[in-house]
Amino acid sequence: MDVWVVGGVALALVLLGASAFLVQPSTEDVRPVRFDETIQLGMTGVDVQTAEQRGYALPKAEVFYGQYEYVVGYYGVESLVDHLRSGTARRQFGDPLAVFVSDFSGTRPYLTDGGYVDLRDDPSLGFARATDAVYVVDSAARTPAGPTVVPFSDRTDADAFAGEYGGQIATWDELPAAVGEGRPTAAAAFRESVRTRSAWADRTVAARSDLRSRPVSTVVGDDEPSLSAALAAAPPNTTVVLPAGRYDANVTVDKPVTIRGSGTETVLDGGGTGTVVTVRSDRVAVTSLTVTGVGPVGSRAPPDDGPVSSTLVYARSDAGVALIGANESLVADLHVDTASTGVSLRRSDRSVVRNLTVRGAETIAEGSMGVIPIRSSVVVEDSRFRGGRDAVYTHRADGSVIRGNVAADMRYGVHEMHTSSLLVRDNTIRETEGGIILMTRPANNLIVGNRAVDNRAGILTIGDTSFFADNVMARNRIGFNLGSTRSLVTNNTIADNEVGIRTVTLLPTNDVVDNDVVGADRPAVTTSGPVRVWTVGDRGNYWGPVPGLDRDGDGAVDRPFRPTGRADLVASRAPGGPTLARAPVFGLLRAASGGVPGLREAGAVDTAPRTDPVRPDVLREVQNGTDE
Repeated sequence: MDVWVVGGVALALVLLGASAFLVQPSTEDVRPVRFDETIQLGMTGVDVQTAEQRGYALPKAEVFYGQYEYVVGYYGVESLVDHLRSGTARRQFGDPLAVFVSDFSGTRPYLTDGGYVDLRDDPSLGFARATDAVYVVDSAARTPAGPTVVPFSDRTDADAFAGEYGGQIATWDELPAAVGEGRPTAAAAFRESVRTRSAWADRTVAARSDLRSRPVSTVVGDDEPSLSAALAAAPPNTTVVLPAGRYDANVTVDKPVTIRGSGTETVLDGGGTGTVVTVRSDRVAVTSLTVTGVGPVGSRAPPDDGPVSSTLVYARSDAGVALIGANESLVADLHVDTASTGVSLRRSDRSVVRNLTVRGAETIAEGSMGVIPIRSSVVVEDSRFRGGRDAVYTHRADGSVIRGNVAADMRYGVHEMHTSSLLVRDNTIRETEGGIILMTRPANNLIVGNRAVDNRAGILTIGDTSFFADNVMARNRIGFNLGSTRSLVTNNTIADNEVGIRTVTLLPTNDVVDNDVVGADRPAVTTSGPVRVWTVGDRGNYWGPVPGLDRDGDGAVDRPFRPTGRADLVASRAPGGPTLARAPVFGLLRAASGGVPGLREAGAVDTAPRTDPVRPDVLREVQNGTDE
């Protein structure tokens, strides 16, 4: 019986293979398309936007692949070379049928003082067949992402460009060797962004700490009878001290001063009728207090917040402390007990919220946010949130850093809206509807080192060109819901979730590599569309013990693994499964589904699954419950 099955499959594959060759299009009939109609890879969105805003010309490429219905576009010829050389492109999309590159011939390109390519003629550029073009490599030309290759259809134009700006000439066949592999990898570039954003946060926190050391000018109760009187009397750049006690508040701070209490023994009570402390000056500090008696959710909007207040419901909630146009300010060592917002920041760049404790509403419906930065680039760190709606909700707060916080028992831990270049680092979030939620198609966000456990969803993302690394997603219903494009997912521990990774993107543009995905009822779930190849070069992910052997001793199982496939899932778990999975008929079917478009199974495939965990110590601690 097995002989007939194998024979039947083999015959079917011969016929399908023949018909597949018959329908291959003639590459001579293929023409370039408009670049904005392609599926774009390569440079980050910020780099592209920077170049386009300044009018620089970006070398581009377009590729028609044999097993992919869309045209793939690349910002930077070097990114095309890297993708083709890695083998990922062929596994993901099939063989390239036609490749086109930007043609700088006839445009009289020149370099700006920064080395960016500008054009004297025809700034729209055209395309040339990559195999017919020549390339200037290692010249002074660059894009915001780094050095770039400049292609020409005419050798004379290439020679002239190289003569003026340096570099060597390479043909298409010579290009891989000429480009080399010395450029930073995507992981290295993202890691550098993490270091840069963290360093900015460190500098910002250090600069704001100086606000604590202002000289004391006024002590409430000794020098003035009330906080409002003390604020009126205090000279700028001095400290108003609030001794232990309970004070009626609802004050406005309109000068650069520091309000310092005596810790939890100093209580500001707003009486339930508004925001307790409203700050309308740069360089104000509010420290070492307990705040209570905040007005209700959605009760009012600051009069000068314009369209934000009229469109964003959360901006209309009273707050324990509200910074409005208060750049370089500090809120630290506060306890806020409120169903409304703990701290709101509007147009208050380079401000810091740290060591804040917010106890929110008992139910999500009754609550608001712990911290809500709006149009402000801020640092929120080392704070604790329980109850209410969201711990930190950002709205157009580009460049903010949210780190070292703990949140539980609410809707979302970190909720991003319309915010790019956000660093979310080393937060712990549990017992929520969603640990970290990225929405509204942000770009260049960095989600690193977080711990999301016992949530409905650990991390849920959409957007573009983001970095998800070193996170722990454990015991969630969905560990990682991946809706981002052109992003890197690496070095994460995704353990004991009902679903490990769920991807909802139509287009397979993400790199998912060097992750530990184990203990899930379903390791991966994908939407319809082409197969996702979760392997980069010869590196895959760890899925636990999977069928196959490591005959080469390179740390990778010698057969692909489909985390979305029923056969591989059963074979990896059932007694005798590894033996069954190595049966000839299974091998033939797997080879067919990976190589013949008509049989290619949708879902995800790891062509080099790891034999050992990426982070064995972290995985062991998570599975043993000793990582709390």
